[in-house]
Amino acid sequence: MLRIHFTEVDLARLRVSAEPDPMWEVLSTLHRLQSRGGRWQFAAWHRKVRADLDAAGLSRSVRTMLFPLYPLGPYLPDFLTPPESEGGTAAAFDAILRLPGRQIHAELRLLDRVSPVPAWARRLDQDAERRDFTELIRRYHAVAVAPFTERATCGIVAHRALLARALLNRGVEGLLSSLGPRFRWHPPVLEVDYRTDRDLHLRGRGIRIVPTYFSWGTPVALADAGLPPVLSYPLTHPALPEDALPAENVPLGALLGCTRARVLRCVADGPTTGELAQLAGISLSAASRHASVLRDAGLTTSRQIGPTVLHTLTPLGAALLRQARGAEHESGAAPRDLP
Repeated sequence: MLRIHFTEVDLARLRVSAEPDPMWEVLSTLHRLQSRGGRWQFAAWHRKVRADLDAAGLSRSVRTMLFPLYPLGPYLPDFLTPPESEGGTAAAFDAILRLPGRQIHAELRLLDRVSPVPAWARRLDQDAERRDFTELIRRYHAVAVAPFTERATCGIVAHRALLARALLNRGVEGLLSSLGPRFRWHPPVLEVDYRTDRDLHLRGRGIRIVPTYFSWGTPVALADAGLPPVLSYPLTHPALPEDALPAENVPLGALLGCTRARVLRCVADGPTTGELAQLAGISLSAASRHASVLRDAGLTTSRQIGPTVLHTLTPLGAALLRQARGAEHESGAAPRDLP
């Protein structure tokens, strides 16, 4: 178990990432390729990425160079998920290249205690080898992560809507209580299901919470307690097959019907059932019925929070709505299914 100790200052400095963190997603996807965990949920992704890695000539390099440094185990080198990755891949790679060689060497020695480190990796404290290694990560990211960024973003946006509602209703402690079944908030300590027994004292530094689309199983924190605290954990939204979206340029009203299309647009704001009825201009029973149909179709999800039911978009629903808005923007026409 991981016990994260908060102060009042830390509660004020809690942040939840708004977009996928590329290096945490790289780590998670490499674990998906090495493990059967999440194989059913990410089956379509798994098939496509394995074929695309073969086509790009990356399969062997991924197996021999990336797998050994991203093993399934109790320890992962922190330099592979630098805090700068919040700013994107370019910032992350620049941070890795700027790290002192002695830090990388020290982290690889820690890794070698639990998982064998290949001889070539011991030269990563040298600039040329490190540039080649980050180029391999960049190429892997372009195949296994980048094509799915929009889908991952939609999942994180939907998840953040749930957390935002909990924050507005019950404050930051309500947010911490809503992170999922792997978390238990016992003020001032957040207990997290974890691979090892550990305490993390924030001491006023705050913490960045990173929902990770391709993660599976237990959350992951940086090993070095001296680094800016980060906690990555898996989204609960289901992954979707690559062919889940309907054909492009299908008007949303024609696909769903005018009223249901309007309800889907309103769900984008994360309303309760009562708010949904008011926003869509329909009765409470009609709002509940339309929400149920959209939920059964995989376009929305509903969650009980206290006495109310909160509706949010799934990644499929968010992508469908984004696609419809793009088609409307290109045509220059106003949405015909809005009042």
